[in-house]
Amino acid sequence: MKAPINPLKQMLADGSPAIGTFVSMPSPQLVQVMSVAGFDWLTIDMEHGPIGPESMHAMINATAVSHTVPLVRVPATDPWMVKKALDAGALGVFFPLVVSAEQARSAVSAMRYPPTGTRGFAPFYAPSRWRQSTFDYAAAADDNLLTIVLIEQAEAVRNIDEILAVDGIDVAFIAPFDLSQSLGIPGEFDNPKFLDAVATAENAILASPAALGGLAMDVEKGRAMVDRGYTLLMMAYDGLIIEAASRDLIDGMKG
Repeated sequence: MKAPINPLKQMLADGSPAIGTFVSMPSPQLVQVMSVAGFDWLTIDMEHGPIGPESMHAMINATAVSHTVPLVRVPATDPWMVKKALDAGALGVFFPLVVSAEQARSAVSAMRYPPTGTRGFAPFYAPSRWRQSTFDYAAAADDNLLTIVLIEQAEAVRNIDEILAVDGIDVAFIAPFDLSQSLGIPGEFDNPKFLDAVATAENAILASPAALGGLAMDVEKGRAMVDRGYTLLMMAYDGLIIEAASRDLIDGMKG
């Protein structure tokens, strides 16, 4: 059987904008609906959402109705958490709070089988999710998975060059909410201190082999970010998307 291909990894390699969002609700049904809507990728958020391993597994499987690529944000860069996401069939992992080259190397290692990494071998669910034999999946996994580090701390911006020097980072994703909090100016996205930090991170990422990722809260900002070189684009998040659509319906009827 043919080796699995990660279409999201190919889009990023081609420089094509890949549109996705985060799902924090433990709902396979919601993932199924959002997959059919046409997102290039969806990230199952185990860091801030009330999602356990069983729900995560079911949510990954719910993307099978479409070409949407399932990713997972783990709560921490602990290898055992990464293992569960990959063994359930995720094609990439978001690593939160990466502030050093050491943490970046640990993330890359957790994503790869020996001899280049430390991922344990489990021939159960990931191969069947991608309709592969066990060893076909294992042979292609290292080249198909996406290692995504979140740049969300002032320390990460200070150490951005050494983080990006680690071989195997596919995407560096600037997280504005946590970054502004870390800078002591929560939510002040027009503050020069915040803008300088973002520009420093953007310039370093664009000069590196890693793709540039980030959050856009609306289409106008998303288009501006694409113009600046962002390719992994997170559009809002599940709760906000549902709330905005609901408000439009209600305001349209009552207005």
